[in-house]
Amino acid sequence: MVDVKSYISSAEEKMEMAIMHLDESLAHIRAGKASTRLLDGIRVDSYGSLVPISNVAAVNTPDARSIVIKPWDKGLFRIIEKAIMDSDLGITPENNGEIIRLGIPPLTEERRKQLSKQCKGEGETAKISVRNARRDGIDGLKKAVKDGLAEDEQKNAEAKLQKIHDKYIKQIDDMLAEKDKEIMTV
Repeated sequence: MVDVKSYISSAEEKMEMAIMHLDESLAHIRAGKASTRLLDGIRVDSYGSLVPISNVAAVNTPDARSIVIKPWDKGLFRIIEKAIMDSDLGITPENNGEIIRLGIPPLTEERRKQLSKQCKGEGETAKISVRNARRDGIDGLKKAVKDGLAEDEQKNAEAKLQKIHDKYIKQIDDMLAEKDKEIMTV
């Protein structure tokens, strides 16, 4: 006997992964406010292995316009600065011998529009992933009908998949609206 729940849970798991990926992608888009998550993608060479900055230094945001990095090992100052300079963050670090300060500049109107467009692109990618997960689930259910699943059960499962799909698409739209508002707020 074919288990309908396995198709639905598999599709829902893929949709959840798309949401998690979108959340991660949106976190790395600079919205004019300081956030320690901006540094998550930057890796530094620490004793022969590449690790996130947060593994070798205390990272915090004292105010909305700056990020402060205090390395635990004084020898890492140059390495951290070089990693930040080489990243696509577009911010020049300031070093006073004790801490590394990143000043987050306010965004220009043109840059805000660019970032908003980038967010929409990320959102569209997530929506495509959610739709693909739904399609895979429906295809699996159609194959299951050939293996003995009742057609009315298949139709009910497809309706359930559609409801789950709609919930995730709405969640993506809400995330994009929130990020867009954050970017466009001066």
